[in-house]
Amino acid sequence: MNKKALKRIIALVFIIFFIIIVILNVITPSKDFSEQENRMLEQRPKFSVKSLLKGDFTKKYEKYISDQFAFRDFWVELKSNCDKLMGKKESNDVYLGKDDYLLEKFKNPQDKDIEDRVKALNKLDNESKELKKYVIIAPTSVEINSDKLPRYVVEPSQKDVISEFEDGLNKDIEFVDIYNKLKSKNDEYIYYKTDHHWTTDGAYYAYEELSKYMGFTATPKSKFEKMKVTDEFLGSLYSKGNFRNVEADDINLYKYKNRQDENIKVEYTLEDKKSESLYEMKNLEKKDKYTVFQDGNHPLVKITTESDEDRKLIILKDSYANSFVPFLIEHFSEIYMVDLRYYKEDLSKLIEENEIGEMLMLYNANTYFQDMSVKNIKY
Repeated sequence: MNKKALKRIIALVFIIFFIIIVILNVITPSKDFSEQENRMLEQRPKFSVKSLLKGDFTKKYEKYISDQFAFRDFWVELKSNCDKLMGKKESNDVYLGKDDYLLEKFKNPQDKDIEDRVKALNKLDNESKELKKYVIIAPTSVEINSDKLPRYVVEPSQKDVISEFEDGLNKDIEFVDIYNKLKSKNDEYIYYKTDHHWTTDGAYYAYEELSKYMGFTATPKSKFEKMKVTDEFLGSLYSKGNFRNVEADDINLYKYKNRQDENIKVEYTLEDKKSESLYEMKNLEKKDKYTVFQDGNHPLVKITTESDEDRKLIILKDSYANSFVPFLIEHFSEIYMVDLRYYKEDLSKLIEENEIGEMLMLYNANTYFQDMSVKNIKY
């Protein structure tokens, strides 16, 4: 066979392949949600002359084609495998580290970003002196597990950023230093390998440190039953980084040996929803299995316990708090979890009407220095 004939055959095969792909894209129904990527997919945009002339229609249609491409999950996995074979170690701000750890880049804040958050929290403190305040800014896995980073990668220091933030706070705000504790435990499974959260073990060590500042005795591990509820968790960084063929994570729950979930009342106040458990076990069947903890993020969650302690706590939080809160039920009679990203009600009214005496702000460093809601906090 001569070269000319071979070129014709290759061209014909390519044309046939292209036609098949086009037909498949036409006949394949659009999906609303990608389980693999854990996100909503772009839908077919509505056409209008105005959107076409502005360029909006073209941009949205390109995103739609990309999201709804036939056998998208297959192509994503194929690309991931090729990248891995070629030694690629970074994708979409996620590093593929040693031992298949996926590590999310830390977005180093500007000095003004830190200053704005210091001012906002100090202002809140000045307006609510009767409220005792504690702050935990949790370093993320890329900082604590820096030994897992690919060679030649240098990440900005979260420790320096957190220290600069701490130095600016009013003196009566208790800053809870958990950095050294977590760093000393980095040989343990304290962060998920495929997700940006700390594990229940990591949350427990932070709880131990908090107890020293809040004046209660941390419940020892011996009083908990550690239950593995899944070994198939592929988390947010698996979805974001598109690195495939990595080991799935375990999710463990620490359940009090002498306490039944039925003794706890959980109210999703703004959603008219109630539960008798801190855990939504049915969510273990979903892609985002971390939502087993309080069914994920909600504007306001009120937890009523049977604790003998006459203490009420409000937690301003991101999702790091979800696996942390179960450790607190022995120490507070009522716990209010407020996610400022979704809570738009009067914070001072909530605190005053429920006679809440203590506040904990708990965020991971990446979220805290990027999220606008903490900068705009109002009392």
